[in-house]
Formats: sequence, C-alpha cells, structure tokens
Amino acid sequence: MEQKLAEFRARKRAEMEAEKSAQDERREQKDPTEPLVEAASAEEAQSKADKLQEKESSEWLLDSALGRWLGVQRLAFTNLTLLKVLLWLVLLGLFSELEFGLPFFLLSLFYWIYEGLRSPTARRPGELSAYSVFNPDCQPILGTLTAEQLEGEMGYRPMANRLRS
Repeated sequence: MEQKLAEFRARKRAEMEAEKSAQDERREQKDPTEPLVEAASAEEAQSKADKLQEKESSEWLLDSALGRWLGVQRLAFTNLTLLKVLLWLVLLGLFSELEFGLPFFLLSLFYWIYEGLRSPTARRPGELSAYSVFNPDCQPILGTLTAEQLEGEMGYRPMANRLRS
C-alpha cells in the first residue's frame, strides 16, 4: 500500500511539473500585453497544487495501519452521536441519584433494541429479504446454506439415493 501511494504521489508530481512547464511555454508564446490573465492562471495553478498537497497531507491517517484499523472514512461517531451519549450518561447519573437508575437503563436498552431492529429505509422493489420466507417462492439469497447443501458436504445421502451393498 505504501509503495502504491509513493508511486501515485510521484506520478502526480510529474504531472504537475509537466503542466507547469506547459504553462511556462504558453506564457512565453503569449502576447506580453496580457500579464493579468497570466497571473490569474498562475494563481489558479498554485491554488490547485496547494489543494492537492493539502489533500495528500490530510489522508496520511487513512494510509496508516491505525487509520485502517479505526476505519476513519466510516467513523460511526459524529458530533450528534457524541452529544446523545453524553446526554444519556447525564440522565443515567440523575436517575441513579433518584434511585431509578436500573429502570432507566432497562428502558434505554429496550429503546436501543427497538431502534436497532427498525430498518432505516424500506426495501426497494425486487430486493430480496434475508429471510427466505418473505421472498417470492421462498427464494433464498446468494450465500445461504441450505440443508441439502450441508448434507451433501457432510457426505450424507438421502435413503432413496443410497446403493444397496
């Protein structure tokens, strides 16, 4: 991964240098009466290069082992989630002081189970359910282990297919 990243950065640097030399050549060929347009394009190229450098420097964590372990791109905790957790902890402390900590915790647990089991979106037309009984003709999804497949892999055969010895 590190090698691919180094190759990518080297390729980008080479492209930026080629673009810069091409701009220098265009600048030499242009009429010297247009210095303002030339300066604006140079500023744009510099800002693009700065943005590229900033993007590379901000992705250093994603390329590290720690970044992959944390899954920074798919980080589940947002500021809103953090505020919810802090509010829950404050309410748990308050209810504990009022000697209702256990009921508050149990009700919270039931609420989390309810929220976790709810589907965030409805299934799209044609999308199969994980439970084959809810699919048309009880069609299983790919990767489902059936009893017939398990029996075949274990070496069991139905009585009707066994040879008599």
